[in-house]
Amino acid sequence: MLIAVIVVPLFFAAISWGLPSHRMRSLVLPLGSALHLVLSLLLISQPLVRNHDWIGLDDLSRLVLLVTALLFFACAVYGFDYLNLRSDRDNHIMVSCLLVFLSAMTLAVLSRHMGLLWVAVETTTIASAPLIYFNRNALSIEATWKYLLICSVGIALAMLGILFVGYAALGTGPEVSLQFDQLLTMAGSLSKPWLHAGFVFLLVGFGSKMGLAPLHTWKPDAYGEAPGLVGALLAGGLTSVAFLAILRGVQLMGAAGDLKMAQHALLGMGLLSLTLAAIFVIRQADIKRMLAFSSVEHMGILALGIGIGGLATFGAMLHLINNALTKGSLFLAAGNIQRAHDSKKMSGIRGAMSRLPLSGGLFLAGFLAITGSPPFGPFLSEFTILRGVFGGEHYLIGTLVLILLATVFIGMGSTVLAVTQGEADPTLKDNGFRDRFLLVAPPLLLLLIVLMLGLYLPEPLNRLLHGAAALIEVQP
Repeated sequence: MLIAVIVVPLFFAAISWGLPSHRMRSLVLPLGSALHLVLSLLLISQPLVRNHDWIGLDDLSRLVLLVTALLFFACAVYGFDYLNLRSDRDNHIMVSCLLVFLSAMTLAVLSRHMGLLWVAVETTTIASAPLIYFNRNALSIEATWKYLLICSVGIALAMLGILFVGYAALGTGPEVSLQFDQLLTMAGSLSKPWLHAGFVFLLVGFGSKMGLAPLHTWKPDAYGEAPGLVGALLAGGLTSVAFLAILRGVQLMGAAGDLKMAQHALLGMGLLSLTLAAIFVIRQADIKRMLAFSSVEHMGILALGIGIGGLATFGAMLHLINNALTKGSLFLAAGNIQRAHDSKKMSGIRGAMSRLPLSGGLFLAGFLAITGSPPFGPFLSEFTILRGVFGGEHYLIGTLVLILLATVFIGMGSTVLAVTQGEADPTLKDNGFRDRFLLVAPPLLLLLIVLMLGLYLPEPLNRLLHGAAALIEVQP
């Protein structure tokens, strides 16, 4: 089943490429993702999944697999109607690349070999670049090249990090292996200078993919120019996968007895990400670019949680789910608003809730959720991280984080309220687009899950979160 969950999306990608009908190709997308979701849930629910040499499943990968499979399914259902509306554009590349992207993300999640992990993450770059270029205009091609350039440099640095980790293992046994479980076993005898250098390169390399500041510069352009469902997958799925890749480095550092060094590095990048996001999110005139800076903020919160450790690590695991699903809902709702107004800028959008009551309402509710308002899940996860911060007597950091979170709330609020409230501008052209069931149900489902996570945490998920947090902080 480990192999099947990787291969199934590729199989459906091949089918979609061969189908002559635009509508049938669009239908393959939710069908393939539904089967992938079922297989993923079966895998996650099994008490023990046998690890092969190169692929396997632990609680960290179970968590990220759950998030990516669920988010992709919601986006695929949305994509069926979206692609049918965009019948003017050939969907051969879109559908195939989306399914290859899903397969690559799944492979990265299941990888137990650092080299295979690198290949899988690089494949996500190649598969997702055409998705950003879907609208085929000057801005989208610029965003695509920027994404390719920055992420390629980042992934090259990550490769150097993996090579340094391999070099650190020289002399520890008859053979040098990049198999992750073997590296964990021999972590105590790895060369510390090379391991430290390797972790720094892994953090910078995969951090650029995750969008940690100051490596986030591709995000505003890529998220701004990509279709809503692609932005949702980049902000919720790809960033979670890249975060997992960084956590593999943290696991190695912890097993080698250098967890503190890794935590300090993540804490610094987390605070920098929060600070830059708070500065640039203020009065953003483009709703998708605003969501991009919100993504940078939440990558900072994830890094901060791991950097503080203890209870905050558990909060970061919970926040990984909340951020992915909330951001997915926001991007899908933003896509509907953009389509109705033929614009994603404040100057072209007024009174979105009067023209699109459901999409506008979801966008407003999503804003409240992503900024940590109760009773949504991000409130619970951010509160847990802050409990860890203040519980660890990091009062200065805690105060700074609270100020930055309040700044982001005010900054995003000024944009979101301006585009959702009031009456629609009568001078703006009405293109007739209104809320449609398949374009509203997926973001609504994601937001309802986020709401549930703020009110009730199912015990199996609670155990999974504790298991994932415990893996990160294992020390010799």
